[in-house]
Order: sequence, then structure tokens, then C-alpha cells
Amino acid sequence: MMYSFPGRPAVILCAIGLLFVMGADVSAQGVKPLAQDFVVVYRSPSPKDVYTYSPGLLRLPSGRLIATIDLGGIGVDKLPGPKGRRPRDRWDHQGKVFISDDRGKTWKHTADLTIFHCTPFVVGDDVYILGHAGDLKITRSTDGGETWSKPAALTEGQIWTGHAHNVVYANGCVYVPMEHYTSGRIDWSTLAPVLLRGHVGDDLTKRENWTFASELRFKDAVDLNKLNYIGVPFYNQGMKAGWLEPNVVQLADPDHIWCDPSGRTFHLFLRAHTNGNGYGAVVKVVEQGDEPGTGAMKTTTEQAPSGKEMVYLPMPGGEIKFNIQYDEKTKLYWLLSSQSVDGMVRRDRMPKSRFNKPYDERHRLQLFFSKNAVDWCFAGIVAMTDDPQQARHYATMVIDGDDLLVLARSGDEQAKSAHDGNIITFHVVKNFRDLVY
Repeated sequence: MMYSFPGRPAVILCAIGLLFVMGADVSAQGVKPLAQDFVVVYRSPSPKDVYTYSPGLLRLPSGRLIATIDLGGIGVDKLPGPKGRRPRDRWDHQGKVFISDDRGKTWKHTADLTIFHCTPFVVGDDVYILGHAGDLKITRSTDGGETWSKPAALTEGQIWTGHAHNVVYANGCVYVPMEHYTSGRIDWSTLAPVLLRGHVGDDLTKRENWTFASELRFKDAVDLNKLNYIGVPFYNQGMKAGWLEPNVVQLADPDHIWCDPSGRTFHLFLRAHTNGNGYGAVVKVVEQGDEPGTGAMKTTTEQAPSGKEMVYLPMPGGEIKFNIQYDEKTKLYWLLSSQSVDGMVRRDRMPKSRFNKPYDERHRLQLFFSKNAVDWCFAGIVAMTDDPQQARHYATMVIDGDDLLVLARSGDEQAKSAHDGNIITFHVVKNFRDLVY
């Protein structure tokens, strides 16, 4: 399919082009989801007190799929197998690993972990899972995910977090974003996204083989008293403004204003907690060495084309965790995020099945594509439910040939809430590149 991006007009055409790209999928009932059917990878044995979180998905060169999840809730302490807990957490967590050799039709449970919020990635013949249990911890498999080493600590006496981040391979290195609570407590205003760099060929279970970027806290980057006219924070309820859950992107298009032709700059696109909808956040990380993949890494704010310092930018679904993946074949970025349709409802008139605040809708999973990771064109709804308590959110995706494979944090009629779901679901968006217009 031919396509072009003449600039901003492409964004204006997105809504018009939707009718063309979806074709027969548009009906009186609305847009037909791209991957409504699913396989249940894991189902909670006790939906009211054991919750399913943090799906991570990895495709190995062999075609094997590795899925990571974690469980939380007061019922986790009754489950068999090892468990872990962050300082000041209310309950235990348990990480789990599954593998599939038939493109997700069936899954085999291979491990229980004492780390959670895991990001799986592959380096050479080894598979790693980076997560935390307070401190950053990492485990390795040398047999394709069948068995795993004892988790090794990469920090000491700290509180980290993360949620199945994406990774970038460049400069002979793997780049993985994580998140550090610099205040020693869960506070998104003092959270610092940290990009980690490990050289391919090194033993990445050892701290000395990682370089940590400098830390930039939200409260040090953003003065909320000076954010006139954009309405942040949008509501005055809930946690204060902040950022979390970064995606790492390296912009390679030489025509892009933010492209670094030396290959030493990476951008972190973050979920922006504004108590409202439609905004993400962005910072950049620049390697200080003479060659890409070397030297210290410095985290700073980015500049708009006007030269103004910026943090916020429009992002469809930027209020909830999103996932960005780059497709080398089309040179496009793909965004998987939550769709909000009623963030302006009065709180006292919200349906009882709606979770938390008006902006916190989690039952529609949407897909976008972009040439530049700033202007996003709608590609379709991946999966959705009619009941906002039955979530499809916090999803991760990988490219497998012509298809997009998606692992989602989900719920059915037994789920306690949209946040505390009871199933992890696997979806397939077939021929996803045909959605480009």
C-alpha cells in the first residue's frame, strides 16, 4: 500500500482516512475491533484477592514467544512458589514466565519469580528479564526461557518500578528504560525515568556491565505554577502530577527535528499523570562519549521547534501506560494505548463499574501509527468491552512477520475492577501494515 506523510496535513487526513482504512469494518455498530478474540495465558485462581498485572512479551529469533506477568493482592501469599515484596508494599507479588511455540495458541508455565514488573529481552543466545522487588533485579535464561538463574541485584537499598518496557538495540548495545523512586517512596512527582545501557556480549547479570543514565525527576523538570492555559492538573483529585512508565525511542529519520545523526540520542516517551487525558511526556537521553554506545548518559528536557523547553506533548492515551514499537519495514512507529471516551463525566454520575477518576478508562485498547512519534494516525481498536470494569489495557506488542502480537492486562465478569483484573489475554492483529493509509 502506498502512503505519504507531507507533514501536518497527514494528521488532518487521519480522521477522514479512517473510513477508507477500515472499509467494511465500519458499520452501524461502530468500528469492528481488529483482534477481539483472544487466548487466556493466565487466569487468577481467586479474582477478588489475586490480580493479574504487567504483561511483557518477547519473540525469540526461533519464533518462540516468552510472556512475563506478575500477580498482586492479599491472596498472593497463599499461592505456591517464591514471592517478593517492595518496601512499603501492602502485599506480596509473584512474577511468572510462560512460553509458546505455536504463535500463542497454547502456553506453558516455566517459572515463578521473586521479581515483578518485568521486561523480557534477548541478547545473543541469552534471554534476560529485568524487573525489581524494591531494588532492580535481573535473571537470565540460557535455554530459551525453560529455566532461569537466581535473580541478581543491580542496586542496593533503593525503590524501583517499571511495567514491561520496550527496548532498543543500537550501537552494539541494548537500551532498557526503568524508573527510580528517588524519594524512597511511591510518588510520581519524584520518580526519575532512567535509561540503562548494556553492551551485547557482556554478562548483564553483573552491575558493572550496565551504564545508568542521570536522573531527572518530574518535580525538577516541571513547574506546575507556570503551566498556564493547558489545565494541568486537570482535576484536583488523586495523586499529584507526575510521569511514569517510559518507552525508549531512537529517532533515525534525518529529516526529523529531534534526530541526532551521531546516533547518541534516545528519547523517552512517558505516561503523563495530569489527572486528565490526551497528554504524554518526553525527555531525551544523550550519550557523552565520543562514539555511540560509550560514555555517561545525561537525561534532559527536549526543546520544541520554537526553541521553548517542553515536557508535555499530545499523546493518544498518554494518561495510561502505553507501548511504542518501531517497524523497520515501514519505518513507522506503532502505539498501543487506552482510549478514553468520557473523561468529562461528573464523578457523582459515573457508572459504578467505572474505576477511579473520570480520566481512568481502561476497557478500550487502540492502535496508532506515526512517521515521527509525535503525530499519530488512528489505525483501529484492537479489543474492547462494553463493561468498563472488564479492562483491556497495559498491553505490550511485538511484530511477528505480517502480524502484530499483543499481550494485555484484562478482566472478565469476575474481575474486581478495571485496575485489578483477573486474566492475561493474547491477541493477534493480522496484516497490521495494511492499516497504513
